Parts: sequence; structure tokens; C-alpha cells
Amino acid sequence: MSTAVAAPVGRSGRPLVEMVIVLALSLGQSGVYSVLRIVERLTRDQPLNQQTASMNSSATPDRPWLDLTYQLANLAFPLVPVVLALYLLTQLPGRRAWPGDRIGLPANRRLGFDLTRPGSDLVRGFAIAAAIGIPGLGFYLLARQLGINATVEPANLAENWWTVPVYVLSAAMNGVLEEVLMLGYLFLRFSQWRPTPPAGLVAWLPILIGSALIRGSYHLYQGFGQFIGNVFMGLVFGLLFLRWKRTMPLVIAHTLINIAAFVGYALVAGRVSWL
Repeated sequence: MSTAVAAPVGRSGRPLVEMVIVLALSLGQSGVYSVLRIVERLTRDQPLNQQTASMNSSATPDRPWLDLTYQLANLAFPLVPVVLALYLLTQLPGRRAWPGDRIGLPANRRLGFDLTRPGSDLVRGFAIAAAIGIPGLGFYLLARQLGINATVEPANLAENWWTVPVYVLSAAMNGVLEEVLMLGYLFLRFSQWRPTPPAGLVAWLPILIGSALIRGSYHLYQGFGQFIGNVFMGLVFGLLFLRWKRTMPLVIAHTLINIAAFVGYALVAGRVSWL
């Protein structure tokens, strides 16, 4: 009687094929549609900076209970690719991806997506959010003035008791989806796809740059300013992940940036002219 053992991920094309499939089901697919969307925007008669890109919109504003149900579904289903990635890492753990990586750990802990270092993760998350978010707002305003960005309206839910909590959950969902997939999962599988784990920054450049470009691509529907800004953010976040081998501080930073954008916009929209 034999016992089935999960096959390791080796140098064969399996890690690359797996990465393509996971991306095609998630952010890679979003990137393709975002490219089509910017083409649609550029072929309108209206200039790009006079167009609006809306996020977090109500589905049925006249029926709050149904609207909330839609919003919760919109929060849950995008996280399925994250669950899939963690499942694949559990079933096919592969070899060690970097020094300190341990095959026997749960998949989320291999990616540093856990609560084992709450203090340092929070401090780092807040610091990164401030360092990226404040200049990012200035760059967005500049891009719009230059005519290379649409006006982004990140908060468009009808006013209900659950509106702000949904914005916060949406911020967290995007943080988890983007950082766990674009950094933790892709970087680990890239390392396993190579004949040997990358040694030095140069060896990591293909996935560092590729991940940042994908991150920029699925924000392209908002304009070229958002594309550039998110590519830069992806490069910075990627370098920090390579340094720490932890996604949690980056998930926290991304969540905080989104909370500031979503809730902040909801509070001041209509009260200031420069947004």
C-alpha cells in the first residue's frame, strides 16, 4: 500500500505555468481589462483629465440591504485567488526559496502573512503608508493637471450605517490580494522556477520589474499617472519584501493608503475643489 506524496515544484515549467494561471484568474486578468479600458478612454472625444474613474460604487442604492450583500460578495470573491495560491503552496511546497524559508511552515507564514510580529509590522506599515501615500496624492494631482490621468472617485457608496466599514474592508481586501499575490506568491514561485534560488538583487530583477509592471497595468484604467505611480510603488514594495521576506507590513501599508483614499474622499468630496 503506497501513500501519495505531493510532488515538489521543480525547474520544469510547472511554477511558471502555475503563476500564469493564478494571474489569469486574478490581477493579470484585471490588467488586460484595464488596458482595454484606457484604450476606450483615449478614443473618446473627451480629454482624459475630464473623464472620471469611479470605484466602490453602490449596486442598488435604493435597497441598502441588497446593496450591502453585493458589496460583501465583491469583497469575498476577489480573495479566492489568494486562497488558491496558498493552497497550491501547501500542496506543492517546492524547495526553499530564500535563506530562512522553511518548507514545513504553513504557506501564509512562508510569505510572512501572519501575526507573529505585530509591533514591527504595524510600525513599518504606518511608515511606508506615509512615505508612499502623501507623495502619491501629490503625484496624482500633478498627473491630472498634465492631462494624463482621469479624475479618480474612490468612494461612491450610498450613505448607510455600513458604508465606512465596507470602505475599510475594501481597503484591506485590496491590500491582501495585491501584496500576497504580487509579492509573496510570485516571488517565491519565481525563486523555485530558477535552477537555483536568486543570489543578489540582479537575479531578482525580472520578477521585481515584472510584478511592478503588472501592478501598474491593472491601475491603468485610471490613467497614466496611476500606472506610473503604482509601478513605482511596486518597485519599492518589492525591494522591501526582498529585504524582510514579509508581506504583512506591506499589506498593512497598502490597507492604510486605501483607507485614507476611500474614507478620506468620502469625508471631503464636495467640500474641496482640488479633488
